[in-house]
Amino acid sequence: MIKIANAPCSWGALEFDLEGEAPDYIQVLNEIVDTGYSGTELGDWGFMPTNPEKLSREIHDRALVLLGAFVPVALKDPAAHKAGTQVAVQTARLMAAVEGSLPFLILADQNGSVPERTKNAGRIIPEMGLTETEWQVFAEGATKVAEAVKRETGLRTAFHHHCAGYVETPAETAKLMALTDPALLGLVFDCGHYAFGGGDALEGLRTYGKRVWHFHFKDYHADVGRQAAKNGWDYFESLRAGVFCELGKGAVDFPALMKELANLGYDGWGVVEQDVLPGMGKPKDSARRNREFIRSLGY
Repeated sequence: MIKIANAPCSWGALEFDLEGEAPDYIQVLNEIVDTGYSGTELGDWGFMPTNPEKLSREIHDRALVLLGAFVPVALKDPAAHKAGTQVAVQTARLMAAVEGSLPFLILADQNGSVPERTKNAGRIIPEMGLTETEWQVFAEGATKVAEAVKRETGLRTAFHHHCAGYVETPAETAKLMALTDPALLGLVFDCGHYAFGGGDALEGLRTYGKRVWHFHFKDYHADVGRQAAKNGWDYFESLRAGVFCELGKGAVDFPALMKELANLGYDGWGVVEQDVLPGMGKPKDSARRNREFIRSLGY
């Protein structure tokens, strides 16, 4: 049975340097509990306590489970691999001290950092992608991170395909998966990002099957996606316009996805990531509506 969690990004605590204040971790954790979720991701390093004992108290006193942490690394740049690996290991070590071997290190590109990719999110063409040599460097970087995290902490690493990064489209996701060891690097399947990146979420889930180690609930508003293409919006403009709408209000076929996850025997976590930006409404209300929608699916 899939267990349901939320993440600090649903309260505006995003990896991007954006204007506006996000609520503190105490409010976020309290509201995650209040709205009916059983687990949380860590958020950016420093958002929650980095002392293992304190973090454990904050998580477990609320009867929550710590599931994973999102760590972006500019994997295209070999000079970024060492520092990125260090951050990943530091983050994984904290999670392992709190939750043992259960959490995932969620590796991603440094999304939103390359102007061409940010400007054209949702409408990427092959010419905007990596060269064969760059793909080798990217995959080697991901492998280094996953190997170090496994060796130093025992935790597993899963890669999060993501719009406004170099692994956005179905073809790019397939390329990275083909270049990496399926026993070492899993996939965080995010149905909203897969759809905005030009894919069919159900088809993607069927493609990767058992390589999906972690699942993110995100919906995709196709009308907003079309507006973004027509108006030339960048990734953040699309976010603000609601391209990732609340669950059940977009184009993603969640009943079919849940059926496929059940067919796969997936018994991990499903994490809601609403990508709320400051000024976009009350995150707690959105979290409650999203939880009610998932409950309507039988979870």
